[in-house]
Amino acid sequence: MEERFGPELRRRRVAAGLSLTALGAATHYSKGYLSKLETGAKPPSPEAAIACDAALHADGGLSALAPDRRASDGAPGVDRRTALALGAATLGAASLVGHAPGTAAAPARVFSEQTLPTFRDQLAGVRELGQHVSPDLVLPVVRAQAGAVRALAASAPEAQRGTVLQLAARFSEYAGWMAQESGSDHDARVRTDEAVELATAGGDRDMAAYSLVRQALIRLYAHDGPGTVDLARRAQCFDGLSTRVRGLAAKREAQGHALLGARAECERALERAQHHLAGPPGGPETLGSMHVTDPVAMTRGWCLVDLGRPDAGAEVLDRALAELPATAVRARTRFGVRRALAHAAAGEVDHACALTEGLLCDATPSESATVLVDLRRLAQTLGRYHGHPPVRELSPRLQGALQSR
Repeated sequence: MEERFGPELRRRRVAAGLSLTALGAATHYSKGYLSKLETGAKPPSPEAAIACDAALHADGGLSALAPDRRASDGAPGVDRRTALALGAATLGAASLVGHAPGTAAAPARVFSEQTLPTFRDQLAGVRELGQHVSPDLVLPVVRAQAGAVRALAASAPEAQRGTVLQLAARFSEYAGWMAQESGSDHDARVRTDEAVELATAGGDRDMAAYSLVRQALIRLYAHDGPGTVDLARRAQCFDGLSTRVRGLAAKREAQGHALLGARAECERALERAQHHLAGPPGGPETLGSMHVTDPVAMTRGWCLVDLGRPDAGAEVLDRALAELPATAVRARTRFGVRRALAHAAAGEVDHACALTEGLLCDATPSESATVLVDLRRLAQTLGRYHGHPPVRELSPRLQGALQSR
């Protein structure tokens, strides 16, 4: 499809009555670069395709002709998880507790109901720790905690076992997130599968649907729009789903539509997410982030960048980041990098460099494998202005952060 991009770009530009210079002003790409795209002398980057798509109101028509940027070896299948989500209720709880996959069963402990608040406090504590330190350091801690709660479930009376299993599932789910942040999508899927098994055995179907939302996140970072949308929609089809998980799934669906350049579908999904996520997030057992005060606003700003409207995205992210608490370090870094990317893509190069400098001083974004995806995009976008003094000054530190992981 790549060879069709140039002729289609020229056809749409001429039909819109725009010169190459005018299109360059709208997309923040040079006239010479756009000319090479039209003649086929250069292949379009996904970012350039998105920018042209937005400027010419192509509704994803140009983005669809750009080379596929999704990972070639990391797009996981979903058949096993779907089977777990639908059929794990038939598994006996005894087969799921007291051991982790691939390890020997731990000896059963005498159950004490007084230990549950302690484990809940530990879950809150490890999630708070995850905001401040490398996921590589958090992962072994949360794995050990998950194993301890599974062992507790083995000796729990039948009446309390479901509650303990659900708590164990939350530990395993968070371990899956830390594994993805560490760069291991495989381990993330294993831990999330484990969380589905534990939660379903404990009578909680939310986790089965949420596992698809997490799987959609892996697809999102592989730049797989159709896969992201499909998984997020399937998550919303579960019966008896909580409004929170339904809202998180709608939010992820919006991000998938944004990758595809589908503005109207993206906005409709965001509206559904806003409706379902209107209440406060809740405590440490809450699925999804506890630290983002307005997750839909953050996602809207994120989506606007992918839709080729970085100026609007930057404005939204500026406001949303101002509302984040200072303690939400990882969230501030994640959305801060996307904010800097938005300003850079909008041509506000000096401001983007200043924002990036602050991020590199206050945090280590390269410790997060997912944040690193946007950090690379930011470096590529700023690279278009490599002769600009602030870019030259920032470049060594930015490249150092990219190479440190």
